Amino acid sequence: MSERHPTRPAVAQPGADRHRPCKPAEARRTVERVVTECCGTGDHASCDAAALSDAVLVASELTTNAILHGGGVTDFRVDVVGPGVELSVCDRSHDLPVAVPPTDPEGRRRVGGRGWPIVCRLARDVRVADLPSGGKCITVVVPLS
Repeated sequence: MSERHPTRPAVAQPGADRHRPCKPAEARRTVERVVTECCGTGDHASCDAAALSDAVLVASELTTNAILHGGGVTDFRVDVVGPGVELSVCDRSHDLPVAVPPTDPEGRRRVGGRGWPIVCRLARDVRVADLPSGGKCITVVVPLS
């Protein structure tokens, strides 16, 4: 069973046909709302607090990366699918996400660079696809149990 739960537009934009969060906090709230609404019903009775926390963190990291490195969020979707939550975040960049070493060549600790490894550790079925209109879409599934 798949349910589409697009976000509500934070700011109405002329010609916009997709809804998207402007801030990671909006993405987190959307995931919390969608998962909470679906858990306890039908096939989704096994959601737990730790799993919800993982899904919220992954949504936050993907949205933050789209804003910082991808030219902004162009689409955001949350689907509860079977025992997991599918998150899709699209942006304007074709650049693939990368994990950077925690230190620079001189051995100094880097600020940031931990989002993509967090996503890869918590999510399953991580996919990155180019979009015909430009940019990319990252889709992941975070287990809910």
